[in-house]
Formats: sequence, C-alpha cells, structure tokens
Amino acid sequence: MATLYTHQGQNVRKTWMLMSIFFIIVIGLGYVFSQVYGNPNILYIFVFISIVMNIVSYWYSDKIALSLAKAHVATREQYFDFYTIVENLAITAGLPMPRIYVIEDPSPNAFATGRDKNHSVVAVTTGLLSIMNKTELEGVVAHEMSHIGNKDMLLSTVAVVLVGFVAIVSDMMVRMTIFGGGRDNDREGGNGIIMIIGIVLAILAPIAATLIQLAISRKREYLADASGALLTRYPEGLASALEKISQYGRPMKAQSTAIAHLYIANPKGSGQFAKKISGLFSTHPPVEDRIKKLRESL
Repeated sequence: MATLYTHQGQNVRKTWMLMSIFFIIVIGLGYVFSQVYGNPNILYIFVFISIVMNIVSYWYSDKIALSLAKAHVATREQYFDFYTIVENLAITAGLPMPRIYVIEDPSPNAFATGRDKNHSVVAVTTGLLSIMNKTELEGVVAHEMSHIGNKDMLLSTVAVVLVGFVAIVSDMMVRMTIFGGGRDNDREGGNGIIMIIGIVLAILAPIAATLIQLAISRKREYLADASGALLTRYPEGLASALEKISQYGRPMKAQSTAIAHLYIANPKGSGQFAKKISGLFSTHPPVEDRIKKLRESL
C-alpha cells in the first residue's frame, strides 16, 4: 500500500532524473555549438554566463519574488494566528523561523522562497487567511515549510537559470546561422549536416528545457504535499485547503510568470479556461490528483 513515505521517495528520484536531463541538454548544446562554429571557447563563455546568472539568482531570488508578488511584512500583532502557526511548525520541523509576508489579494494562495533555510520566506495572500480554518492553514504552511526543508527553493532557482541559459544560447545560435555567423570553410560536407542539426537543437532545446522545468515544479509540489502532511500528521488539512483554493477559481490580481511555479496553486486560477489548457504546460499538477494522493495516504 502506498504511503506518504513512498510518494516522497518516488518524487525525489524523479526530480533528480529530470535535473540530469537538464544537464545533458546543456552539455549537448555546448558540444554541437563548438562543432558548428569550430571554437571550443564558446562553451566556456556559456558556462561563465550561466555561473553569473546562477549567483545573481541565488543571492537575490527572495527579494525579486517578494517584489513581484507585492508582499509586505506580516507582524505577530496583526497576523497572530498565521505567525504562531509558522512558528510552531518551524519548531516541529527543526527549521529556523522564516520571515513571513502577506500579499493583499483575495485569491487564496501561498509560496515560499529564499536561498536556504536560514534565509527563507513564507508568504500568503489575505484571501487564504480569510477562508482557511486553523487545520487548513496549518496544512498550507506545512507545505511551504516542506519546500524550505526539502531545499526546493534552490532547485527551482537552478531550473529557472538553466532554462534561461538554454534559451539565450539557442537564440544566439539561430541568429548567427541566419546572418552568416557560422564557419566559412567548406572542407567537409558533414559541416552542413552539423549546422542543420545545430539549428534543430537550437529550436527544440528551449521547448524541452521549459517542459522539464515545469515537470520539476510539478514533482516538487507532490513532494511538498507529502512532506507537509508528514509534518502535521493530518493530510486532510492540506487536502481540504486545496479544495477551497481550487473552488475559488479566480486568478490573482498581481501575476508574474517568473514566480508562478513558486505558489501552492496556479496563480492564474483553476476556472474552466485554465482546466482546458494542457497539463503539459502547467507549473502545477492537477489539484484533483494532489487531493487524491493525500487522502489515499490516510
């Protein structure tokens, strides 16, 4: 019989598998580019750019996310129940108390961010605080605390950087090919074939990388659901919270594609239009599946 521990272990393995595919894509692109343009230094340049992007994202990801979400600091006096729930779950999980923020938005949602457990943030919307009872709010907060404990924030940052890196490199290759930036010599007939392969990879790689990023986000949501339920020892709390969030349906007022994958539920809402969009391009797994997995573990 499947348990929360089973789901947790499966999601960890699948996530690392997807991350391995990411690195294979980057290495493959680098090799093709060096062959097409006859300059191995191109690969080193791309590696340098990716490192710089990684450092910037690592140190400032929380500030960027909070700014995009238009969140403000939540004080203990103003949001006593929310504050104490976060405080108690942090103690239970053996994690430092994260900074807590509130987003003025009627749509129920929440997210966690930060580069590590010592620099973590949990943010919720006013809509979430208004419709959740205590056990449901505990379930949501436990889900976000699990993201922190599982180091999902760093993983999400790496995924975003890799997707951006692949997209930039691929765009550069297409432009250089179109405007004659390729190798000028024709000493090998195979060079034309390599060029064609490079162009195809340049077009397909960003699509594949984006799909993998979305898949990583979905897998981490399943893992955080399982870990959060283990933390509260009451899966029904989170399951009930997810039901309320999905029933609201309407999108958030302030949205940003850059941080959409951080939220516990799709900030674009779960109305009929959202349900018609292919799950392949969604940053979140179907709410129905998440609720089913939680209740199967009871």
